[in-house]
Amino acid sequence: MKEKLLTLCYEGVSVLVMASAIIAIIFTFVTRFVGVIGGSMNPTLVSGDWVMVDQSYANYKPGYGDVVVIAQPNELNENIIKRVIATEGQEIDINFETGAVYINGNEIYEKYINNATTNSYDVEFPLTVPEGKCFVMGDNRQGSIDSRSTIIGLIDNRYVLGKANIAITENGFTSLDLRKSN
Repeated sequence: MKEKLLTLCYEGVSVLVMASAIIAIIFTFVTRFVGVIGGSMNPTLVSGDWVMVDQSYANYKPGYGDVVVIAQPNELNENIIKRVIATEGQEIDINFETGAVYINGNEIYEKYINNATTNSYDVEFPLTVPEGKCFVMGDNRQGSIDSRSTIIGLIDNRYVLGKANIAITENGFTSLDLRKSN
C-alpha cells in the first residue's frame, strides 16, 4: 500500500513538473500576456486590459495596423504598446492642422483612433522610415507619446516583442487584427 502511494505521489509530481515546464516554454517562446497601463491606446485598449502577444514568429516584421509590444529602451524606461503606422522605406507625413496622416502621399483611414493627430512634438515631417525600423503611434493621438517624439522615436524592429492579436477586456476577448475586424 505504501509503495502504491509513493508511486502515485511520484507520478503526480512528475506530471506537475512537466506541465510547469511546458507552460514556461510556451510563455517564454510562443506567447505572453502584457498588461495595459495608461490611456495612449484608447479606445482600442484601456488601462487594466491585457493583450496576448504572439512572439512565435521567427523573423516577424511589423506591418501597418499591427498593435505591438515594444521593449526598446526609451526615456520612460518602460515597455510600450502602440500601433504600427509606417514601416521601412515608407514616407510618413502628418498635417497637424487637419490631423490627417499620409503614407507615401496617400491619406490613411484610421477608424481605430480616438482623436485627430494634431499634437506635433519634436520630430520633423515628412519622414522616411529607415530600414529595420517602424513608426508607431497610440490610438489616443492627443494622449500618446510615440514616434512623433524623440522620447520614443522610431522603433528598431529587433525591439518589437511581438504582435498583440487578442485583447482581454472587461467585456471579454477582442481581436486586434485590422484584417479580421474590417
